[in-house]
Amino acid sequence: MGPRTVPSPSKQVKPRSGGQPSRASNVECHANSPVLNNPKSVVRRQVSPEELQTPGGPYIKRTFTIVGDDVGWGFVVRGSAPCHIQAVDPSGPAAVVGMKVRQFVVSVNGVNALSLDYRTVSHLILTGPRTVVMEVMEPLEP
Repeated sequence: MGPRTVPSPSKQVKPRSGGQPSRASNVECHANSPVLNNPKSVVRRQVSPEELQTPGGPYIKRTFTIVGDDVGWGFVVRGSAPCHIQAVDPSGPAAVVGMKVRQFVVSVNGVNALSLDYRTVSHLILTGPRTVVMEVMEPLEP
């Protein structure tokens, strides 16, 4: 199954089980989110976990504390060893704290994720607390 994205939250409203509308989100971590397939990866080139950990390399480490809302955390994880951020809902909790596409996932709630695939990383997020602490490596802009 390919990467997932969703139309703009301002244009997409989904009824909730309680009859209340809620904004749609493109979070992989939502079982009931409407999604569209988008098979093209946003990563410009695959990198190794070793490359991300090389001192003085072209990456900067960032730590985000993301508090999930009623529809999730607002991002999509894809890839494997290392995973990357494929999409960020512009009005979701992840965007609010500064998460961006093309960041590589280093850890989730203190668990090293550099050698994990996106399904395992998604499982860590879904089965963890509502507040997720993620470390990512972001490519330095030229």
